[in-house]
Amino acid sequence: MLKIRLSMGGVRKRPVYKIVIADSRSPRDGKFLEKVGSFNPLLPKEKKERIKLETERVKYWISKGARPTLRVSRILGEAELMPMPKPGNNPLKAIPKKERKKSAEEKAAPKVEAKKEEPKVEAKKEEPKVEAKKEEPKVEAKKEEPKVEAKKEEPKA
Repeated sequence: MLKIRLSMGGVRKRPVYKIVIADSRSPRDGKFLEKVGSFNPLLPKEKKERIKLETERVKYWISKGARPTLRVSRILGEAELMPMPKPGNNPLKAIPKKERKKSAEEKAAPKVEAKKEEPKVEAKKEEPKVEAKKEEPKVEAKKEEPKVEAKKEEPKA
């Protein structure tokens, strides 16, 4: 099966990708059939040099059955060669990390205040429950003690 995918190049911390047609079984940076473009993620999105494509060759390989990967399909969607893929469902990814932490703290703060107010009201309700719970462990403790004693007797015998 043919894939249209990115092949990594460049140096450390400065990636540059070739958009290539390759067999799906070959390694990422390995053997490919044809280079049909390049992608430089370090350049701003407004610059034309960020994405270079040979549109006629891409259309030819798609007609032959080559399938683009998700990232390449987004690149081809921006170039209007094919429809954009559906966006993933990760609503927090678009929000910067600092703002995510702030919103999480804001959500936690009202809960803490509500918890402080609730125990005063529920303190009266909890007292009967606590008494009922005290009775139940006594029954359970009595059931557990004979089992422990039975186990102690078996090794002695």
